[in-house]
Amino acid sequence: MKVVIQRVKAASVNVDDRCVGKIGKGLLLLVGIGKDDTRQKIDKFVDKIIKLRIFEDQQGKTNLSLSDVEGEILAVSQFTLYADCKKGNRPNFLQAASPDLAEELYDYFLSVCRDRLGKVEAGEFGANMQVELVNDGPFTVILEDSDLGF
Repeated sequence: MKVVIQRVKAASVNVDDRCVGKIGKGLLLLVGIGKDDTRQKIDKFVDKIIKLRIFEDQQGKTNLSLSDVEGEILAVSQFTLYADCKKGNRPNFLQAASPDLAEELYDYFLSVCRDRLGKVEAGEFGANMQVELVNDGPFTVILEDSDLGF
């Protein structure tokens, strides 16, 4: 699993000129599901994401978590995080999960986020999406399997 985490003041995602998800202060998550991912991995990723202390406290230090600031999540599936560009000029996506597995695990990811946090919005799996955001900082973190001991 790979997740690009962007701290935002606002973010939205559109499909066919229709807004399907919109948040205020919180995290935009670009979520890549790999072929070896499991529900156990997702549980650990969500736990880490919610506890990451990447929001500023009263002194301007990045010392608060998403739940501390009552932030929101906008999660967008993005298999292209698994692009392998080592050979040639055309990326391959052999390490990305199959569409069926990816959709199942992405839906599970969303359900775990919703169980743990109030406001969770999402993109539309498999759709061509346009994502807009107001980056806060900018503050961007990439979370991968190796960061959690997988």
